[in-house]
Amino acid sequence: MADEDEDHECGYGKPPKHSQFKKGRSGNPNGRPKAVSSIKAVLTAELKQTLTVTENGDACTITKLEAVIKSLTAAAMKDPRAVKTLLALMRQVGVGEEEDQVETDTVDLEFLNSHLAQEGKKQKGSTSDSADDQRKSIRSPKKTEE
Repeated sequence: MADEDEDHECGYGKPPKHSQFKKGRSGNPNGRPKAVSSIKAVLTAELKQTLTVTENGDACTITKLEAVIKSLTAAAMKDPRAVKTLLALMRQVGVGEEEDQVETDTVDLEFLNSHLAQEGKKQKGSTSDSADDQRKSIRSPKKTEE
């Protein structure tokens, strides 16, 4: 043993043999510590898990989130508090807002833009003096004496 120590040089970049990593053994046997999961990550992972549910006599595989929403809508048919919760959820997510929006195609948009441009030109040409007076009066209203 004394011979091995004498043959091996120690110094910068050459640690003693007893403190070197052994062959076939990791330098970090426990590995990197696992990160602490946030509540959002845990909840998302839990809601993405699937369940097998029997619906109308058929076995279906759905996520837990879908199961919660199905049970909430079923409860809303009987319980006014569940209706209130469901409506609040719909409002927050934006369900039902699509019906209020009017669909327009590109032809309609081009027509509206050209029409507005023509109307703007007509107004500028005919009432430019009165429009300037109106803008001035709106920007700097005069105080009236009572």
